[in-house]
This record gives sequence, C-alpha cells and structure tokens, in this order.
Amino acid sequence: MPSSGRAEQDLVRLCHNGMDRDGVRREVLRALRRLLPVDAVFFATADPETLLFTGAWPEEPLGAATALFLDNEFGRRDVNKFASLATSVRPVATLDSATRKDRAVSERYREIMRPLGLGDELRAALVTGGQCWGYLCLHREDHELGFTSAEAAVLRRLSPHIAQAIRTALLLPGPTVDPRLKPGVVLLADDLSTVAMTPEAEHLLSLLDPGVLPLPAAVYSVASALRGIERHGAGPPPSIRVRTRAGPWLTLHASRLTGETAHVTVVVEPAESRAAAPLLLSAHGLTAREAEVATLVLRGNPTRAIADTLHISANTVQDHLKAVFDKTGVRSRRDLVAMLLSPPP
Repeated sequence: MPSSGRAEQDLVRLCHNGMDRDGVRREVLRALRRLLPVDAVFFATADPETLLFTGAWPEEPLGAATALFLDNEFGRRDVNKFASLATSVRPVATLDSATRKDRAVSERYREIMRPLGLGDELRAALVTGGQCWGYLCLHREDHELGFTSAEAAVLRRLSPHIAQAIRTALLLPGPTVDPRLKPGVVLLADDLSTVAMTPEAEHLLSLLDPGVLPLPAAVYSVASALRGIERHGAGPPPSIRVRTRAGPWLTLHASRLTGETAHVTVVVEPAESRAAAPLLLSAHGLTAREAEVATLVLRGNPTRAIADTLHISANTVQDHLKAVFDKTGVRSRRDLVAMLLSPPP
C-alpha cells in the first residue's frame, strides 16, 4: 500500500479514537500535514444549528488578520463561504476552482490573502450525518500552482471523519450547569476591539478555549454575524451554544445598543441543560426523526402524544426510541432525561 494510503487510514483511525477537542485540533492537523503540504491552517468548531464558529485556531500569518477574515465571512459576498459549503452537496472546494483560477475575483484574496503572501486555499465544511461541526481551511503561499483536484479529493474523503471526531469530543465530559455562574456582558466596537466587559463575562469567557485572539472566537463570531445581518437585511439576533473546557455550556447572544455609541453587545450566560440537549442529541448521531422523538420525551410526552404530534404510529415511536436508547447508551426514558437534563452528582 502506498505511503499516502497508509497515512490516510491512520488519520481515519485517529479520528475515531475518542479524543478531546485539543487532541482533535493537535493530532488531526499534524496527521493531515503528512498528506497535504500546507503553509498555514485555519481550524474552527461550529454550532451545527447556526453554523457560527464556537472556537477558532488560526495559524500565522492568519491570526493577525482574524478581524478581516470574520468580516469577509459574515459581512461580505465572496466565494466558498463556510456556511455555503456546509449546506452544499460539495462541502470541499478550492479558491482556484471557484474563481476559475482568477483569484482576484475573490475579495478575500485581494484584500486579505494576497497581502499576507497567500495564494490558493482549500476549504472544507466538516459535515457528518447531515450536520456541520466545524471548518478547515488550508493555505499555501501565493503561487500560480494551487491545490490539485486529487488533494481536494483527499480532504473530501477525510472531512466526515474529522467532523465525527469533533462531534464525539462534545460528549466528553457531559454537560453541567454551575448555579453560581452569572450572566455577563461584553461591549465591542465595530472593529471588534473590546470597549468594556463585566467581571461576570470575564469569568465565563475564561472557561472557554482561549485560542490566539484577545477574546474567545465565539464572541467575535456572533458579533460579526450581527454586523452581517445589519448589512444585508433583517434576521434574528445571532446566538450560539459553546461548551466550556470543564463541561458546562454557555450561550452567547449578540445585539446592538441604541444611542450615541451603539456598540455591539454580547451577552454571555450559562446555558440550561435543555438548551444544550438538542445539540447533544445530534452529537450522539441521532437522525432528525429520532431527535424529534427524543425531544418530545424530554418534554414529558407519552408515546401516544408523540405519535399524534409526529403523525406516526405508536409502534414507530417505540422503534425510534429503541434507536435513541442504543445511540445514547441508556435503557429507559428516565435514564435519557437524567443523562441530558440532570446535572451530575
């Protein structure tokens, strides 16, 4: 077997070893570099419901231009946007293929990448089970030769396995809510610099992966998404759910203050177990219908009520419940509710 084939199989096995998030980022990217030579990497985790970044780790020289990349991603029109790839039948694409090798068509290339000395990029939405759990962007130095179709095919084969690794990492350990944690507020200027922050917000944000930015990437993600909504039309205020390093979940909401300063406000608060439950059900690999049944169970609905709500038979409800129990590793409705909604002792 060729060396590249062995390296690819090694990476697939690595993705299914049950690593935590730091392990996924560190070990998977190290293994990926043995297959695809790159000069800089951007790796991010995502909320599969909103497709916003919950964490981001840019390598240099990308880190210094993070604010520009976020503005391009959420506030500008460009090719190969991560959210577009996440909902596409082809979630992996190169800049050269999207622009037919006329890179200057892309504002991201003209305004950000070319000044950094970067050329083609290979982007992937990390999708498994129909849901996106993160993003990957591989960069090379500015040169007329970019990523090949064969290299894109390698990442296309590997990306579902990397997505599975991220999804599995969310289940280690389970969620808890510390009743002592209180909501906090962060004020940002339009250039994403920090204007002010309450002590409560500072404490909550210290529980997240720090990355290389002044604040965790989730803060900049919801703030940039808000500016994109303001620029291109109406939409609900953006929010995301993020798991802390220790286990508890946080929810971040972005909105705009009214008045003379009109700063961007990001509210950071502990998430109740019910808010994180849908994401955890998805992380266990439930189908859409299985997740609907499980959600109704969490709301206390009996089998007949679930059948009536979903317009299916009671026997079908029981079949879905059996699949839910098998995938989540529990044996009863009570166990399912306890696992998802009750804090551990």
